[in-house]
Amino acid sequence: MSDLPGLVGGDDLVTGEAVALDLPAATVGLRVASAMVDVLCQATLLAGVVTLALVSVSAADAALVAVAAVVATVGVLVAAPTAMETLTRGKTPGKYALGLRAVRDDAGPIVFRQAFLRALVGVVEIWMLYGVPALLCALVNPKGKRLGDLVAGTYVVRERFPFPQVRPATMPPQLAGWAARADLAPLPDGLALALRQLLDRAPTLDPASRRALGERLLAQTLPLVAPPPPAGHHPETVLAAVLAERRRRDEQRLSREAALRARLRR
Repeated sequence: MSDLPGLVGGDDLVTGEAVALDLPAATVGLRVASAMVDVLCQATLLAGVVTLALVSVSAADAALVAVAAVVATVGVLVAAPTAMETLTRGKTPGKYALGLRAVRDDAGPIVFRQAFLRALVGVVEIWMLYGVPALLCALVNPKGKRLGDLVAGTYVVRERFPFPQVRPATMPPQLAGWAARADLAPLPDGLALALRQLLDRAPTLDPASRRALGERLLAQTLPLVAPPPPAGHHPETVLAAVLAERRRRDEQRLSREAALRARLRR
């Protein structure tokens, strides 16, 4: 799909309806507010844990007191946030409060390694350097990433945003019979999304560009369809038939699988 620039974003997720869902990165303001909540929670927890640790070893020598303080600090600033982000798939108290989540660069859920790297780098950039490197990095990065995100390969997204309404492609009546009998190979996500976006945006496109793009997408789609459609139909009509039939078959397959699972559970 390299000849279709701009149709599929690098961070888009493509649904089964051939709809791209661009997970919006959190703004710097939201990230700062979330970080402040997290810092407040961690500082409170740290004060309590360190005090408890020091009281527990108060009768011991100075070396043991120092070890207890270090262990308590590492536990609160590294182990606790790592465990929480791993178990909640990218959540912290601040992110819960503001509807945010840390995800991988491919928009998938983070795992232990990424959570650990984020927490480890955060000790330096947030606690030791008062958050200045994190803020500067977030201001210049297009996705608002801090240094920990760059190291871990993550970014923070907003969860509280409306998903686009899905408008299924309509089957052209004149091609319904052909589409029902045709063999349809799976469409690559990028191609399926390009077809869907062409059909959605067609009225707003320049007529010449619209025709050229439709013919180019049809040329990429026809090798995946057998037999070819009857001659004389507009490219967009054929593409709509392919998408509509693809959706119909997906719905039938999912229905059969659900019925099979229901029978197996009896």
